[in-house]
Amino acid sequence: MIGLLQRVSEAHVDVDGKTIGAIGPGLMVLVCAERGDTVTEAERLLERLLDYRVFADAAGKMNLSLRDVAGGLLLVPQFTLAADTGKGTRPSFTPAASPDEGRRLFEHMLERARREHSPVSAGAFGAMMKVSLVNDGPVTLWLQVHPRSGRPAKAAYSE
Repeated sequence: MIGLLQRVSEAHVDVDGKTIGAIGPGLMVLVCAERGDTVTEAERLLERLLDYRVFADAAGKMNLSLRDVAGGLLLVPQFTLAADTGKGTRPSFTPAASPDEGRRLFEHMLERARREHSPVSAGAFGAMMKVSLVNDGPVTLWLQVHPRSGRPAKAAYSE
């Protein structure tokens, strides 16, 4: 599973001109399930998102997690994160999970997030969404959780 997280001052998602999800300060995360991902990867990614230390402590260091600051979490499904851009000028989406599996894993992650944290909001799977945010920092990080089949997990960030 892939999570592209952005530390935000605020973020919201609109569908058909109506806001369906919004948060104040916290994390806006684009979420993508890849082929081979299971509930295990969805839960592991959620735990990383909730515990990843990207908020400043009293000394100004990124040392506090979303749980620590009680920030909002906005999860937005985005299968294009799994795009294979290695050849040509058109992305291939074969690395992404099937739409049914992607929806199932996203909804599982969202349900679990709502049980473990508050506030949690979300975009709509399969909808044409308008996502607006104010990136705080800017801080944007790529988190990827692979099935334990031997592929290493990756983490990268820009600050």
